[in-house]
Amino acid sequence: MGFIDDKLREAGIELPTKLQRGTGLVPCVQHGNLLFVSGHGPADNDGKLLYRGRVGAEVSPEEAYDAARATGVQLLRSIRDHLGDLDRVDRIVKALAFVNSADDFHEQPKVVHGFSDLMIEIFGVRGQHARSAIGTSNLPDNQPVEIELIVAIRD
Repeated sequence: MGFIDDKLREAGIELPTKLQRGTGLVPCVQHGNLLFVSGHGPADNDGKLLYRGRVGAEVSPEEAYDAARATGVQLLRSIRDHLGDLDRVDRIVKALAFVNSADDFHEQPKVVHGFSDLMIEIFGVRGQHARSAIGTSNLPDNQPVEIELIVAIRD
């Protein structure tokens, strides 16, 4: 077990291995020392969505913050499944976040702080990242948040 595994345990986060579904779309693609991670949503460890709805309507901003954090957990799980060890993460480089927003909701960055705060809690300065938080009118399965990543990795 590595340093990051210890940080996850301290945070009460469990990352069981995710079973792959299908072969066309993959959760991670590595090119050189960059790992491109497909969009993930706020699922539990069995793949069931924890939250559904538009932020500012069916989902409160506080619930959406928690949904962004849960999305971060699933992203970490996919990264660890791909790399075998989260200690290989050199830096979370870029996060692109979509927030399923009610028409009058304009606080997307506050929602995505749930994800960003988790990355800093787990990786420290290596978890600080560039980020875009975009409001949208719809996301797959009516999930409130979807986040994709670019991660720098080391051998």
